[in-house]
Amino acid sequence: MAESTKSATLTFDGKSIDLPMMSPTAGPDVIDIRKLYAQGNVFTYDPGFTSTAATDSAITFIDGDKGELLYRGYPIEQLADKSHFLEVCYLLLYGELPTAVEMVDFEARVTKHTMVHEQMHYFFRGFRRDSHPMATLVGVVGAMSAFYHDSLDISDQWQREVAAIRMIAKLPTIAAMAYKYSVGQPFVYPRNGLDYASNFLHMCFAVPCEDYQVSPTLAKALDRIMMLHADHEQNASTSTVRLAGSSGANPFACIAAGIACLWGPAHGGANQACLEMLREIGSLDRIPEFIARAKDKNDPFRLMGFGHRVYRNFDPRAKVMKESADEVLDLMGIHNNPLLQIAKELEKIALEDPYFIEKKLYPNVDFYSGIILEAMGFPTSMFTPIFALSRTVGWISQWKEMITDPNQKIGRPRQLYIGKTTRNYVDVADRVK
Repeated sequence: MAESTKSATLTFDGKSIDLPMMSPTAGPDVIDIRKLYAQGNVFTYDPGFTSTAATDSAITFIDGDKGELLYRGYPIEQLADKSHFLEVCYLLLYGELPTAVEMVDFEARVTKHTMVHEQMHYFFRGFRRDSHPMATLVGVVGAMSAFYHDSLDISDQWQREVAAIRMIAKLPTIAAMAYKYSVGQPFVYPRNGLDYASNFLHMCFAVPCEDYQVSPTLAKALDRIMMLHADHEQNASTSTVRLAGSSGANPFACIAAGIACLWGPAHGGANQACLEMLREIGSLDRIPEFIARAKDKNDPFRLMGFGHRVYRNFDPRAKVMKESADEVLDLMGIHNNPLLQIAKELEKIALEDPYFIEKKLYPNVDFYSGIILEAMGFPTSMFTPIFALSRTVGWISQWKEMITDPNQKIGRPRQLYIGKTTRNYVDVADRVK
């Protein structure tokens, strides 16, 4: 917890309240209002919690004005260039980059848990064939607490550790099974001789009747997607995981809650919404029409995949993702794909048009990740499940940090009540509209 170094004075109704201020290691100072209700009998009003720090954390830092994203202090650009996903997992979970020995041990522990309980195969058959993979993912991850009873005690540090490793290891397997089930193909078991990203690609695209060789370029691009989505401070799904965890819920239930929140098109579904927008545009000659609509304040249409709620500058993840997009498109040789042509033209306009530059509506990470996943052959319904398995380590890291926080309390937001005040019950026969 950051120490109080100064204070702010709030004056209202003829009284003044001194509120301590805290200075973080990076970012703006915060005003500690925990005693505000007790001392002043008032609450603060902050829809969306855009000006409220609900916790302190040492995991991820974002500077939206600079376009900066740090994992445990390391710039995302450096990690994307030099690291790989499982090393980033270790960093987020334990706070430091691993030594060579620690990395080997961590990879071995994750690899040991890639298979799921065999009875979970039957669980999938309870879903309709046309179920969205995210619906399947929410249900199956939530059901993990019914299969792994030996890692549910959140007061036991070792059980928390086992649950964390299990989820990092099994989410790719479960997500791949959800995909296979949705397309009517048999499940493909994990192959522990492959790296994390290659294993997921193999489980998604291999079939029992023929060999499937994973492209190193595609595996590298997917590994980057996972790294760039691993954590992102106190976003909606992370806050959901923390809120669920604050009640003492088991870790599998908390992660399932995070997955459910991520499903929303304003959050994890943004890259799917981006590809659906490209399909709506349909052809290059219709781009000017949609650009004009995007600039029209009275038109509800918005260009998906451009701009970001937090970043007021270029999304640092997008710079890295653009490199991967170019590499994947070159490898696949599909530059003539109509959707990708539309995407590249929109990208060009956004980077050159004064309107987009002035409003800082640069292509974001969702724009490029959608292009990459489309090129790899994933249907749009799988975009958010891939986001979920990438973000799992961030959720777990945040959950573990919350569990050991001495200041942690059950989440209980307040409200500004605008309903009816006390009124008396009227018998049904006497009610008149």
